[in-house]
Amino acid sequence: MKKESNKYKEILDFLIENNIYPFWSKKNKVYFRSKISLNYEKIKEIIDVLKIENKESCEKIREFIKEKVNYKKEKLPIKNWVEDERPREMLLKIGEKNLPLSKLLAIILRTGKEGESAEELAKRLLNKYKSLREMDMAPINELIKIKGIGIAKATQIKAAFEIGKRLMKEESNKKRRIKKPVDIIEFVSEYYGPYLRDAKKEFFNIIFLDIKNKIIDTIELSKGSINSSIVDPKEIIKEATIRNSSSIVLVHNHPSGDTEPSQDDINITNKVKDACQIVGIRVLDHIIIGKDKNNYISFVTKGLL
Repeated sequence: MKKESNKYKEILDFLIENNIYPFWSKKNKVYFRSKISLNYEKIKEIIDVLKIENKESCEKIREFIKEKVNYKKEKLPIKNWVEDERPREMLLKIGEKNLPLSKLLAIILRTGKEGESAEELAKRLLNKYKSLREMDMAPINELIKIKGIGIAKATQIKAAFEIGKRLMKEESNKKRRIKKPVDIIEFVSEYYGPYLRDAKKEFFNIIFLDIKNKIIDTIELSKGSINSSIVDPKEIIKEATIRNSSSIVLVHNHPSGDTEPSQDDINITNKVKDACQIVGIRVLDHIIIGKDKNNYISFVTKGLL
């Protein structure tokens, strides 16, 4: 029985692979349309194995073959697509800015899976996450649960997002001189925003500036719930002294998205400010980041510093 089943599949695969279609003649006989020649023995084998005994069974087999051939055409690997539709060739021809998102993602993924091209896999990913930001937030162990996404593709996706974030940090570093409060906000938004807006924990960071208000360095001071036992002014003063910093900016995020300062936030800011004043270090601002680019609070503009 298994041999018969295997033979049936073998014959069908042969017909599909070679685009061979059976037809029922007016004389009630089977004939085949094909680009390759079939000898009498092969024709007889096909008819016997597939049990093509009448017009109905012939049409049923033909429709099945047609469906599978069309499916194969739709699922061709990208390398077999016409050149004008291949993502990489399109990028070279019309530029990356004009390329649809699914094709850009397909270039990163490089390959799809059996029966699905890289672009189709890319579309499935985009449909699942709805936005690049949601996709960026997805951890690797979630991405690899998606059919067609293994460790290699998941790490490629993560690497691509990280390159984008580092480009933003690189661009923000060009604006290293702080002349007015809005400069601080812009720097924080570009430098920290991509990392902190979707963070699940609170991160407390310090920006160090020299006497001319040029940014010297940045550090992450703590991670987790912000309280006075974690944010130690002595540690901040030590780090500022090492860098010969004249002023600092405090930065942290609220994972909830609500940027309204808590009483702890206000108390910590005042505690750090008072300690720094003793050694001649100014606290220029404290920025709290929420979920979106325009979702932030500046202690200076809010009159809290």
